[in-house]
Amino acid sequence: MRDYQKELENRVAFIRGLLADAHADGIVFGNSGGKDSALVGILCKKACDNTLGIMMPCQSKRNFGEDMDDGKAVAQQFGIELKTVDLTSVKEALLKQVEAVSPISAPANGNIAPRLRMTTLYAVAQSRNSLVAGTGNRSEAYMGYFTKWGDGAYDFNPIADLTVTEIYEFLDYLNAPENIRKKAPSAGLFEGQTDEKEMGVTYGQIDEYILRGTGDPQAVEKIKAAHARTEHKRAPAKTYQK
Repeated sequence: MRDYQKELENRVAFIRGLLADAHADGIVFGNSGGKDSALVGILCKKACDNTLGIMMPCQSKRNFGEDMDDGKAVAQQFGIELKTVDLTSVKEALLKQVEAVSPISAPANGNIAPRLRMTTLYAVAQSRNSLVAGTGNRSEAYMGYFTKWGDGAYDFNPIADLTVTEIYEFLDYLNAPENIRKKAPSAGLFEGQTDEKEMGVTYGQIDEYILRGTGDPQAVEKIKAAHARTEHKRAPAKTYQK
């Protein structure tokens, strides 16, 4: 297990250095009510008092229920400023206009909300001379389980090297709200959605493979396939080189 007191000190110093280099006044992050955003919010608040968490519910009942409750609990416990932007009507208006031109697939529909959230975070951050903090972890990145130009877009990410197992350990160390440490991870993109159900493997299996290169053969094959299939998400955008 990592020395999480040292991890806390190092990550806070990392964030403060970035803010100084960018001459930024603060930090903005998406407070989803999940494990990753909770840890990012706590780290950012400890590094910078001017940290704003924005809750951005969009259609899903879970977004308006337990996710908002859990996000509020983290903000209250750690003194993080909290605002809410309801993106439901924005997504509906966008879909209406786009579907008049072309049918939208279910996966494309699911990725609209993360991209609207990215737009919201950057609009607020630029207006406040702030940096946008990313909230993706190492396990999700390996699987490509994030939205390109959505939650995959940010100015910095203080937890990108941590697996989901380590995220939970860090939250335990920080004594974050218990429900965040216990509930099934979900992006809340549609009703009943959970990360593990959608990926077909558990985070425990993913972390075992990432950290030790071992695991159930069927799970390992799924992990390898997902990693290969989503390489374009992790690679820089291709540009023509003369």
